[in-house]
Amino acid sequence: MRVDTLALEDFRNYRREEIAFSPEVNVICGENAQGKTNLLEAVYYLCGVCSFRSRGDKELIRFGEEQARLRASFEAEGREQELELTLRRNGRRQILLNGVRKKTAAELSGRLCAVLFCPEDMELVRGGPAERRRLMDLAISQLKPRYAAALSRQNRAYENKLRILRDWREKPSLLEVLDEFNDELARSGAELIWYRAAWCRRLAELAAPLHGEVSGRGEGLELRYQTVKTVEEPEKRRQSEIYEALLEHQKSHRQAELDSGLVLSGAMKDDILISINGSEARSFASQGQARTAALSIKLSEREIIRQSIGEYPLLLLDDVLSELDERRQDFVINRISGGQVLISACDGRQVSARTGGKVFEIENGTIKTT
Repeated sequence: MRVDTLALEDFRNYRREEIAFSPEVNVICGENAQGKTNLLEAVYYLCGVCSFRSRGDKELIRFGEEQARLRASFEAEGREQELELTLRRNGRRQILLNGVRKKTAAELSGRLCAVLFCPEDMELVRGGPAERRRLMDLAISQLKPRYAAALSRQNRAYENKLRILRDWREKPSLLEVLDEFNDELARSGAELIWYRAAWCRRLAELAAPLHGEVSGRGEGLELRYQTVKTVEEPEKRRQSEIYEALLEHQKSHRQAELDSGLVLSGAMKDDILISINGSEARSFASQGQARTAALSIKLSEREIIRQSIGEYPLLLLDDVLSELDERRQDFVINRISGGQVLISACDGRQVSARTGGKVFEIENGTIKTT
C-alpha cells in the first residue's frame, strides 16, 4: 500500500503542487508553519475523507478560494488506483475513485489506510476519554465501513437528543420523539461497542510487549476497554445483547438526563483505561512512561491494520521524533520498514541520514525535492 503521486490545488497553503513519493521513507522538512503538517493532512484525508486537525472541509480550502482538489495515484489491494476529491466551500464534496463517483466517505473504508502519530498523540495517555475515543473512531473507521456508518448515525442521534433535552421544557411535545432517538443511540451504539471491544482486545495484546521492550525495564502496560456498566464483557456479547443492555442503561438515566439537559448514557462515554505496572497511567505515569505507552499504542495500531488487510498501512509521523529521546527514536526507526512512511521534521537531513529517506523541502507551500 502506497501513494505514488499527489496533486494539490488550493488545499490549505498549497496553491498548485504535485509530489512523487518514494515507496519507502519520505522526509518532509522545512521551518515551522511552511506546510509540512498540511501535506501529511492531505495524505491522511485520502484514507477516509477525514482530517485529523479540523471538523469541516471549509477549513481545508485555501483562504479566498471556493474549492480545493486533491488527486492521487496509489497502489492498494495489488493494483494501481486513482482518487480525486473536490472540496467545496458551498456545496457537497465530490469523491471519484477510479473514475466512479462515490456517495459517501464510508465507501473508501479499507481502500487506503494510514496510521498517524503526531505530538498531540502524546496526550493519548494523560488526556481525557475523548482523545482515546478519537483513536478508536479514526482507526476502526478505516477498516470497517459499517463502523463509520454507525458512528455517523450515532453522532446525528446524539445531537438530536441533546436538543430535545435542552428544549423540552419550552416545547414539551419534543418528548414524543425522545424514544426514537434513544433507540437509534442504542442500535448504533451496540455496533460501535461490538467493534471497539474486539479492536481494543487486539490492541492490548500487541501493545503490552512493545511497551515492555521500549521501556527497557519490562514495564507492564495494560489496556482495558470501558463502556456503560450494564454492558459486561462486551467482547463476549452479541450486538443484540449489547443493544438491550444499552436500553436498560438509558432507562435508569432518563430522569437524570431530563433534569440536567445532558446525554448521560451511551457509547459516547466510552474510554480505554490504561495502566502501567498496575497504576492508572493518566494520573501516575511519568512523562517518559506516557510517551512510551503512546508510542506502543500507535505502532500496535499499525500492526492491527497489517494483520487485517495483509499489508502495511501508510505511516505518517508528524514531527514526533523531536519529541522522543534517542532510545525511543531508534525504537521507531527500527520498526518502520515494510511500508511507506512519511516523516515531517525541521532537520530533514539528520532524519534522512538515519532512515535513508527521500527528502522534500517545504517553503511557504512550495515543494522542492532535494
